[in-house]
Amino acid sequence: MVTRSWALLLQWNLVCEDDWKAPLTTSLFFVGVLIGSFISGQLSDRFGRKNILFLTMAVQTAFSFLQIFSTSWEMFTVLFLIVGMGQISNYVVAFILGTEILGKSVRIIFSTLGICIFFAIGYMLLPLFAYFIRDWRMLLLALTVPGLFCIPLWWIIPESPRWLISQGRYKEAEVIIRKAAKINGVPAPEVLFDTTEMQDWKPQQQQKAILLDLFRTRNIATITIMSLLLWFFTSVGYFGLSLSTPNWHGSAYINCFLSAVIEVPAYVIAWLLLRCLPRRYSLAGIFFLGGGVVLFIQLVPADLNVLSVGLVMLGKFGITAAFSMLYVYNVELYPTLVRNMAVGATSTASRLGSIIAPYFVYLDAYDKYLPYILMGSLTVLIGILTLFLPESYGSSLPENFEQMLKVKCFRNRQQTTSIRNSKESPKILVTPL
Repeated sequence: MVTRSWALLLQWNLVCEDDWKAPLTTSLFFVGVLIGSFISGQLSDRFGRKNILFLTMAVQTAFSFLQIFSTSWEMFTVLFLIVGMGQISNYVVAFILGTEILGKSVRIIFSTLGICIFFAIGYMLLPLFAYFIRDWRMLLLALTVPGLFCIPLWWIIPESPRWLISQGRYKEAEVIIRKAAKINGVPAPEVLFDTTEMQDWKPQQQQKAILLDLFRTRNIATITIMSLLLWFFTSVGYFGLSLSTPNWHGSAYINCFLSAVIEVPAYVIAWLLLRCLPRRYSLAGIFFLGGGVVLFIQLVPADLNVLSVGLVMLGKFGITAAFSMLYVYNVELYPTLVRNMAVGATSTASRLGSIIAPYFVYLDAYDKYLPYILMGSLTVLIGILTLFLPESYGSSLPENFEQMLKVKCFRNRQQTTSIRNSKESPKILVTPL
């Protein structure tokens, strides 16, 4: 993304009276990411995780290739917006598909060390490629071709059994579950689903969720609003610090590489925290760390550039770890019927934050410490907000709205609700996923 902005500056001479186009291009990319976040969740909840995953991967690869032939800034920017739509869509859907297929212990590894570590590796390779391939068209080609290697995965990656069950497609889900049991050497029971109770539950499972379902009760609405705020401000901090790398002291290539390297230990720490400690306190602590050190940057003497960069890196470490933990936490809070929609909605809020993040960076024209003061303060604020969310550590993924955990202020009513729901909710005999 930073590399493509440099390409714009060089190719179409976006300086002086046209310098406003460079940050606008980055913001429009994030507009595409926002649109993709919004529609991908609803599409995959309706048409399936696997179908939408490969469709959006095709969109990203095809339109990235078309960017090579851009003849104007306007053409490049429109294609860049569509690339953003495809990029975030396949990321979100792949994340949901993996979390719904894998078991609890592997799910956390996949969500942190799996997806995120490979993201960081790609991030580290970007400045390396950009350093040796200075022609932006050839660089874009080198970054696009690997997308073709994903085509054979269509015959390897299965559909989500949880989604199939939520749609009443029990036979298809049973085939996938039995195949997984056979591969893992686990004996599957003769009966996975109780056919009698399955018929009673089928109308409930086949109902189509809409976005308003994320606000259907006071508890669900509270969780949704708080999650939206968390993702929005976390995105401002993450992308603000990432996009500010060219403004750091030293080589822009080295700074970009360091910004990527620091994400690797951040994801490892996130995995350890998710595995061993409660979600709320882990997230709050990591937010306080990231926001606090960024606020301290203004106190560093002007001649200690290395210390300032070190504090920015530590802040990036905290916010990156929190970002990866939010994905796991969000998945654990919502039921299967709207899980992908919820992640898509909160990711949409995140992209709103990423759209304004470039302009946070440009506030340094007025005061070089102003962006860090704002990003640090907002990060500490959401750390406090996290403490009011429900705790999902050690809990199973909810399958319906009645199984959703209560926010802190409603916790005194959770026991009564659970007793009532245990009498009302039918059960399905299915092996844990």
